[in-house]
Amino acid sequence: MGEPWELTLAEACDLIRRGTLSPVDLVCSHLDRIAAVDPHLLAWARTVPEQALAEAERLEKLLRKGTHLGPLHGIPVGIKDIYYTAGLETAGGSRVLAGFIPTYGATVVRRLRAAGAIVLGKTATTEFAYADPAPTRNPWNTDHTPGGSSSGSAAAVAAGMCLGAFGTQTVGSIVRPAAFCGVVGLKPTYGRVSRYGILPLAWSLDHPGPIARTVRDAALLLEAVAGPDPNDPSAADRSVPCYVEKMAEPPGGLAAGIPDRYFPARSSAAVMAAFQDAVRVLAGLGIRVRDVQLPACFEAGVEAGRVVLHAEAAAFHRDRFRVRRQEYGPKLAALIEAGLLIPAASYLRAQQVRSEAIAAIRRLLREVDVLVTPAAPGPAPEGLGSTGDPVFNAPSSTFGLPALGVPMGFAPPGLPLGLQIVGRHFDEATILRVGTAYEAATPWHARRPAL
Repeated sequence: MGEPWELTLAEACDLIRRGTLSPVDLVCSHLDRIAAVDPHLLAWARTVPEQALAEAERLEKLLRKGTHLGPLHGIPVGIKDIYYTAGLETAGGSRVLAGFIPTYGATVVRRLRAAGAIVLGKTATTEFAYADPAPTRNPWNTDHTPGGSSSGSAAAVAAGMCLGAFGTQTVGSIVRPAAFCGVVGLKPTYGRVSRYGILPLAWSLDHPGPIARTVRDAALLLEAVAGPDPNDPSAADRSVPCYVEKMAEPPGGLAAGIPDRYFPARSSAAVMAAFQDAVRVLAGLGIRVRDVQLPACFEAGVEAGRVVLHAEAAAFHRDRFRVRRQEYGPKLAALIEAGLLIPAASYLRAQQVRSEAIAAIRRLLREVDVLVTPAAPGPAPEGLGSTGDPVFNAPSSTFGLPALGVPMGFAPPGLPLGLQIVGRHFDEATILRVGTAYEAATPWHARRPAL
């Protein structure tokens, strides 16, 4: 074994369970890694080394007494800085909330801690999870964006500073930064994971979810936090399957659809070449790959999601924005100002169009088990003024479908590319099956940035 920080989450979990890896040693290794590389990447908004070490010592004592809390016992994680953390600042990447310390934790954070995970700190985010970039840099090339808004979460996992992290996706903020940073991003179905205690961008579009090094790691994180929550009416009253068991089933016989439009015209040549290779790998795994025609209302549904985003973001920020306008970044300010101009009738009509598109996509997903597309139009763009284009992730976010991003290769000059696998509502198990098989058949997930 190399350094503990080089392990996957699942590997570390197994070693801790067998008593050959100490939670204290694991946390110390990650804290040392943060000290070594984060000054170059700026993935963390703040860390809590003393608290993390104290928690690791507590969990180690439990192990000596014969108590093991489960797969996340002693696992160090990062939490996007829009999740409430009791007693720890949650600033949302904004001057507006600087110094805000919640008195309670988000449901996701409480469930992680109950499962034995150790919070190393808060990862950097774009301002209020929109488009004004965080200072974070891409671990593969620090002149390029890591993506957003879960910038710090993706960069921290890719650089080995934690074994998993949580982000949110309203348009493309889990799958896109995961693709840009060469890691796995899992956006669950809307309602699979509670949003309680998470600062909203647009409440009917926000999806909390994990970022990790492997598909199995992401599944373990999702299992720990998913499920109903009396504090969040939008959290679905559905049982959570054992994803790790279900994803081990071979994918042979599943059907994967390749959309006829929207994605190909927007993809770079490097992305299309890597995607065609990925499709051949999927077919070689026994998956029936076929072209499918997207519903006629597809684009209108995606555009309706933009209207919903503007209106809901404006509604959340309206009162604070009126008195503290000068403290907002330019891109978020423009979003709010545009949203304040949207009439109620237009918002309601957008929700209606969105619902029609969701129904049409459900019908399409009766014909195939998953849809596969590139995760982004190209690799991470150069420069830190933008977080990249979320256009390929907007459909699954708008329609509330589960989406998994897995590494798909590299484009010059050595920047990662991602494959996106989209499934039926509440069928995360199937996209995890496909992702696991693809990951095992390709070398991309094993590559690490040279830091």
